[in-house]
Amino acid sequence: MREKRQKINQLTGLHANFRPNLSRAGPLSGLSGMTAVRSGRGEPPPPTRIRLRIRMSARPVDEPHRVSSQLELLFDLTFVVAVAAVTAQLAHEIVEGHAGAGVVPFLQVFFAIWWAWMNFTWFASSYDTDDVAYRVLTMVQMAGVLVLAAGVPAAGEHGDYRFVTLGYVIMRIGLVAQWLRVAAEDPARRRTALRYGGGITVLTAAWIVHSWVAPASVELPLFVLLAALELAVPRWAERAEPTTWHPHHIAERYGLFVIILLGESVLAASRGVASALETSEITSPFVMIAVSGLVVLFALWWLYFLVEAGEGLSGRRDRSYRWGYGHYGIFAALAALGAGLEVAVEQSGHHVAAAPLTVGYAVAIPVGAFLLLLWLVHTPVEQESVIRPAVISGCAAVVLALPLAVRWIGVHGVATAVAAACVLAVAITVGVSARRRRPAPVAAGTTATGPRP
Repeated sequence: MREKRQKINQLTGLHANFRPNLSRAGPLSGLSGMTAVRSGRGEPPPPTRIRLRIRMSARPVDEPHRVSSQLELLFDLTFVVAVAAVTAQLAHEIVEGHAGAGVVPFLQVFFAIWWAWMNFTWFASSYDTDDVAYRVLTMVQMAGVLVLAAGVPAAGEHGDYRFVTLGYVIMRIGLVAQWLRVAAEDPARRRTALRYGGGITVLTAAWIVHSWVAPASVELPLFVLLAALELAVPRWAERAEPTTWHPHHIAERYGLFVIILLGESVLAASRGVASALETSEITSPFVMIAVSGLVVLFALWWLYFLVEAGEGLSGRRDRSYRWGYGHYGIFAALAALGAGLEVAVEQSGHHVAAAPLTVGYAVAIPVGAFLLLLWLVHTPVEQESVIRPAVISGCAAVVLALPLAVRWIGVHGVATAVAAACVLAVAITVGVSARRRRPAPVAAGTTATGPRP
């Protein structure tokens, strides 16, 4: 009798979980109970709790279904502001005829943006606890990004890097605090965390000296030295005990930043469109450059996401430095392409100080650099080569040579030819990849596994 009563109670509980809540609109509102039963529990999932404090322990390398968190996506939005500022500043320098003088400040400021994003991304891949302290320290780093973005005009126009450095210092304060948490709460990687925290602290002090104390004559050599030391800190720190970054999570984060940079290029081109429309009507060169710019961006997006980097990083973790560091060039090329497209569209509507050859190369050099770096960066981690070196190098050579014909075909012709070359590279790459993956034909009298019996 007791067993029968227990059986009735179990059935009653299952019926309660399947009962839809019809008091709320929507025919699928009762699915939460069904999900709970299918997962093996006889009760609905518990409500989400606010996690005040979680021990800072390393996340598993093979954690399933690891994706970017909402906080990481919010963090990336602050970099949209910083990248937009540095891209607009480079475009302004090109328009004024100072492209050569604007490249070095662009690369320097972009290094600070990229390196701050890199440090947060790889740290979060290993130690994202998403508790209150983690969120607050992330917000501190976001504030630093905004301060850095505010200092971009002064850095580009006057060589004054003090506000850029101030924003960088704020970001580093938040990151060092995170590493000190790891040192206190993850004994297995305490030495690694202390090396990261100590190295970052020393170099942050050196950056302050670089911006506020060092004379202008040694500014660039000192920047190169400090940048090289920044790149050396992770290799030195990881020798103590490697961190447990997740390969698929890292690949996704890099892909998301590529999309952000492509979006920045669209934004920059739209600024050029607005500037051109203020002083002239829509012309055929204007339309050709605008359409070609969109085609180029779409082609570069296609080529980048042909490679599944997560699988490659999973099996070749030792090559992650070349892959991760090499993306500085890829990211910078995409940001510079935005500036080039903005100037190209703008000059189709009114006169700019930059020569047509300069404008043509402002588009061609970033595209060529992106193509070559894409091959160099992805090849070491590819399990099966997708990007063919002959195709990429040939396309890059053609793209870099096209501005030489600007006297005869104009900037709009150069942009159109660059777009056509990129489309051809995509078509050949996709076609070759499809042929290689196509199953071999089965001969008559045999099966897929051997001779027919």
